[in-house]
Amino acid sequence: MKKITKNPTLKNKTHNGERVRLEGLVRQQADALKVKNGQLRKGKAREAVSEEQVHVRTKAMDATADGIFIVDALKPNFPVIYANQSFQKMTGYGKREILGENYFSLYGADADQRIINEIKYTLRRGKVFHGEMLNFQKHGKKYWNLLRIAPVRDTDGAVTHYIGIQTDITLMREKEREVDEQRDELLHVTRVGKLAEFVSSLAHEISQPLTAILSYAQAAQRLLAGRDPQLQEILQYIVNDDQRAAAVIQRLRALLKKSRSEMKPLDINVLINETIALMATDANVRNIFLKPELGNNLSSIHGDRIQLQQVLLNLISNSFDAMENSPAPREILIRSSRNNANTVIVSVRDSGSGITAQNMPKLFTHFFTSKPDGLGMGLSISRSIIESHGGRLEVKNNPDRGTTFYFTIPINKNNT
Repeated sequence: MKKITKNPTLKNKTHNGERVRLEGLVRQQADALKVKNGQLRKGKAREAVSEEQVHVRTKAMDATADGIFIVDALKPNFPVIYANQSFQKMTGYGKREILGENYFSLYGADADQRIINEIKYTLRRGKVFHGEMLNFQKHGKKYWNLLRIAPVRDTDGAVTHYIGIQTDITLMREKEREVDEQRDELLHVTRVGKLAEFVSSLAHEISQPLTAILSYAQAAQRLLAGRDPQLQEILQYIVNDDQRAAAVIQRLRALLKKSRSEMKPLDINVLINETIALMATDANVRNIFLKPELGNNLSSIHGDRIQLQQVLLNLISNSFDAMENSPAPREILIRSSRNNANTVIVSVRDSGSGITAQNMPKLFTHFFTSKPDGLGMGLSISRSIIESHGGRLEVKNNPDRGTTFYFTIPINKNNT
């Protein structure tokens, strides 16, 4: 049998070809790995850039003064998934108290349900809501905000989230209210000015028939002198009441007349008694007892009689109104005494409902009134009058019930 001899040259060629193929395959895999490594490095770089961008955006949203929040639209209870620091500060809730909670529960229990329903209706239709709303912080403090909520959609157009921005406009609302109040005050001043003109004219018209009534009554007294005593008493009542009405009209015209104050020595007790006499009829109708407790041997004061009587009339009249619904006995205590070496103090104490802590700081403000038909001018004018006399008009609630208004007036220097 013939022996087959292997060709060494062919064997070497086969080994060389296999090696070349393997080297090529290794190079291809190495190139592929380089490409993959490059892609990974680029991906990591992009991820780092993306994370940095997210960080910058988050910091920017936290730095803004507006409250920014994001709500998950795919869940029915409108859970909040993001809220910036301004939103937390605005609502008074911490981050842990906000995330996952129903967005509308953060409005407060006293929020306007009608507006909340309008917001929900708008969002469920995929529309943008824009409006103002009164909200309540965690601890109940009120604040106004301008609210804008818009839907966020995916690539298919489906709403996945809602993003909202709310701006605290409480200060702006307060400024608007101040402007409105000033406008109302100007209108009020105009109306009061017209009223003063009307009252002045009316006082002039009323004084004429009062003069005629007085003349007829006095004539009847002379004609019937020495006759029926009871008739004489009735005529005297007519004369007295006519003169009292004429005095009121005269004071009213003097109050409305633009003239300089007549500052002269006055006996404060005489002034108080005159004022009580003027208010006696009204007090009887209201079933209120006016009780004077006047100090003895008080020094005379220096002031305008009409203006100071106006202050007393206003304080007593306010006490009448304060005691309208008070139980009996209803009494107004009017006191005068020496306050110190230089002043006399006069107080008007009632047993009415008192003054609330909310109204106390505003009591002497122009046009502030707690009465539905009040002008809001009496106390502010009264304080101005007392201060122009060098005194002070103050108020305090009594320990039991009611209020005490009191003012000081310097004594007449000529007394000393």
